[in-house]
Amino acid sequence: MTLAGAINRGLRAAMDRDEKVLLMGEDIGQLGGVFRVTDGLWKDFGPERVMDTPLAESGIVGTAIGMSMRGYRPVVEIQFDGFIFPAFDQITTQLAKMHYRSQGRIQLPVVVRVPFAGGIGGLEHHSESPEALFAHTAGLRVISPATPQDAFDMIQQAIASPDPVIFLEPKARYWDKGEVDETRVDAQLSGEDGASAGTAEMSRGRVARQGTDVTLVAYGPTVRLALQAAELAGADGTSIEVVDLRSISPLDSETVVRSAKRTGRVVIVHEAPTTYGPGAELSARVAEQAFFHLHAPVLRVGGFHAPYPGAKLEHDYLPNLDRVLDAVDRVMTH
Repeated sequence: MTLAGAINRGLRAAMDRDEKVLLMGEDIGQLGGVFRVTDGLWKDFGPERVMDTPLAESGIVGTAIGMSMRGYRPVVEIQFDGFIFPAFDQITTQLAKMHYRSQGRIQLPVVVRVPFAGGIGGLEHHSESPEALFAHTAGLRVISPATPQDAFDMIQQAIASPDPVIFLEPKARYWDKGEVDETRVDAQLSGEDGASAGTAEMSRGRVARQGTDVTLVAYGPTVRLALQAAELAGADGTSIEVVDLRSISPLDSETVVRSAKRTGRVVIVHEAPTTYGPGAELSARVAEQAFFHLHAPVLRVGGFHAPYPGAKLEHDYLPNLDRVLDAVDRVMTH
């Protein structure tokens, strides 16, 4: 199953499980979305549960907030990452804070699906990585799947969660294929405490590859790059452990620190700019909690502190194998 297909199947399963789950977004109905992630859902569930909206991201999220206060579980799609900023006020001042502001009386179980990151030759504002902005905002969960299995599981866990979730979909990985077990998450969410179990599970990182020399940390679009780097480094005798964060907020630093203590070296890879990026927070935590186990400084490989370039230059901007392997070589020299 492709990663996009897995999200589609996950949305379908969540809608079958709970009639209060509904989808909202631009062109997600009959068209099935720009990336066809919602293909077929309008036909099967109808326009009252798969709703095409005006081109007004603030209105989409604002409407979803109101509907969630009335007992629904809206899943909204922002067509491209760079278009989320008109809804930034609604997300960061209302969606993120209403539960706290009401002293727990109001829950807003809204999922905001965002195709994000680069690598597809997109136009301006079509390849942003704004995850640090939302991770910095208390009250939001920010997660990103890297495999079809995680995409299928995590979209359902996000919908079942009582918390608002920013669900970042690596658009360059939409067509990556993998095996998907469709029974695992269903059994989890059907349990007595399924929502809590699902929320806890989607907030944990996973060790995607075991190693002994270097811990390579990635999430979403860069996990495949990290695994490729580990394969190449392994051919030269360097054993790399790859940790897929899965959750950017809350940050599962325990899994990373545990790995860092074993390997003594850490490299963090993400497409977002390294300046004030998620890797900065993670490297600080590793330094605080595993300082005496480290043989080298924690290094970060990411985008540059510059606006995302045009399509012809994006591969000079994005992390690549050469940059990742160079960072691995530098930590190995200590």
